[in-house]
Amino acid sequence: MKIISFAAAIAVVAALASLPWWGGDVLVQFGISALLLAVLAQSWNILGGYTGYASFGQSTFYGLGAYGVAIAMVQWHLPFAAGMAFGAVVAVAAALALGLPVLRLRGHYFAIATLGLAQVMSAIFANLPIAGTNIGLVLPLLNNNTLFYELSLALLAAATATVWWISRSRFGFGLIAIRENEEAAAVMGVHTTLYKVLAFALAAVFAALAGGIHAYWITFLDPNGAFDIGLNVKMIIMAVFGGPGTVLGPVVGAFLLSAISEVLAAKVTTIAAMFFGVVIVLAVVLMPRGLADLRHRLRRLGLGYFADNIRRNRL
Repeated sequence: MKIISFAAAIAVVAALASLPWWGGDVLVQFGISALLLAVLAQSWNILGGYTGYASFGQSTFYGLGAYGVAIAMVQWHLPFAAGMAFGAVVAVAAALALGLPVLRLRGHYFAIATLGLAQVMSAIFANLPIAGTNIGLVLPLLNNNTLFYELSLALLAAATATVWWISRSRFGFGLIAIRENEEAAAVMGVHTTLYKVLAFALAAVFAALAGGIHAYWITFLDPNGAFDIGLNVKMIIMAVFGGPGTVLGPVVGAFLLSAISEVLAAKVTTIAAMFFGVVIVLAVVLMPRGLADLRHRLRRLGLGYFADNIRRNRL
């Protein structure tokens, strides 16, 4: 069974990798955007899905990774790879520094605190000369969508493999224990503070790398775009819709919602703007565990699964 699953995963990755050779430019550009959103959804899944801490601060690390690449390439004239490494190091350092105080909070207090991180970082970078202040930075142009697509796919594969490892490792079991009952996890010997900070840093790495790829792809960066809170909302919706705390749920959610949103944006712009809000309400009310859990629940409970969730939400 494991061999079949591994072979299926390889086949899917190979099929996705071949897209630039048979798909048009528009499809490849959509693919880059969808892959990076899937990476962000997976990065949020590490902290929100497995650890149970609903962070609104992933866009902070996304922006730090993006600025790491931009500063390294524009101000220091370093290659793209060096910029990616620099952005990842900065994001991890920030996660370690911020994680210790912020992760002491729980529930909506934690969510509000992480929500403010992106706004604080945006204000800081808007006043840094090395970051181009509020004007931003223009990166060197590289007209190679195939390269950015393959980099995005490789990053998503690495993020998904990491989440797969988490789901089967002692570290991952510790995160799940924290999610279910943090006090009980501590009593059982889980070093909750260490586990939470490590999860925070690991999630920051993938968000930063995604930000670095996106910055070089679009060739322009400013504080508002780099630390966009709306991006954080999107990744949460995609992870929740697909199934938080699962390996493939956030990826499926990101691909599916990206495709639907793209079609709606091409047809009716007004509906596209409302789309993500409607999705999150329906997902939370009708299927709080996401698509990953839906098939199993429908087989066992039928349509009563939706009715039960509606009753639980007192609608």
